[in-house]
Amino acid sequence: MLFSDVACPWATVMVLRLRAARSDLGLEGTVALLHLANPLELVHERPLARRIIDAEIPLCAAATPGFGWSLWQGRLDEFPVTSLLAVEAVQAARRQSETAAEELDLALRQALFVASRCIALRHEVLAAAATCEAVDVRRLAADLDDGVARAATSRQARAAREVAGPCTGYLVAPDGSGSCNPGVTSRWLGPDLPRGVPIVDDDDPSVYRDLVSAAAPAVA
Repeated sequence: MLFSDVACPWATVMVLRLRAARSDLGLEGTVALLHLANPLELVHERPLARRIIDAEIPLCAAATPGFGWSLWQGRLDEFPVTSLLAVEAVQAARRQSETAAEELDLALRQALFVASRCIALRHEVLAAAATCEAVDVRRLAADLDDGVARAATSRQARAAREVAGPCTGYLVAPDGSGSCNPGVTSRWLGPDLPRGVPIVDDDDPSVYRDLVSAAAPAVA
C-alpha cells in the first residue's frame, strides 16, 4: 500500500521506481500497487506549495530522468492549489479496478509534472483519465459528481496521519512494516522557505527490487 498525493514529487519517484522494479522482475499482474490517499493539503492544512514542489523537482528528475519532469510551465495563477479532486478520482477509479487506479494515478502525475496541467479542475482529471485504457471515463465522471469516493479519501487521509505522519510518500509492505521515501535520505539545507534548498544525502534505488520481491509471495 502506498499512502501518497499525486502532487508530491518524491511520492512520484516512489511510484516510478516501484513500477520499474515490478516490470524488471516480471511481476506485473502479480504484484499490485495499492494507492491510498494522503493529500498534502490535509497534512499541512494549506494550499499546495509551488515553491516547495519546484525546489524538489530537480532532485526528483535526477533520480528518475526518464519521466520527463518539468517545472511548472503554465500561468502562475493556474498552478493547482489543491489536489483533493485528483486524489479522490484515483479512489473512484479503484471502484473499477486496481489497474484503473494505477493507470489514473500515473496519468495525473504526468499531467502535473510533465504537461503542467491544472489537475485541480474536473475536466483536466477526466482528460488524464481518457488516456488510461482501464478507466471507464463516463463512470468515473459520474462517480466524481456523486462524491462516491470522498468518504474513503477522508478515511484514508486520517489513517495516513496515524501511520505516516507528515510523509506523503509512505509505503506499507504486506508484513505491515512501513517506510517513508525508501532508499532516499534528504534534508533541507539552510533557513526555512523562502530561503534554503532541499538536498539528497543518499539515494539507493535498489531497495525497490527488494520491496517488490518481498511483496510477491503475499499476493501470489
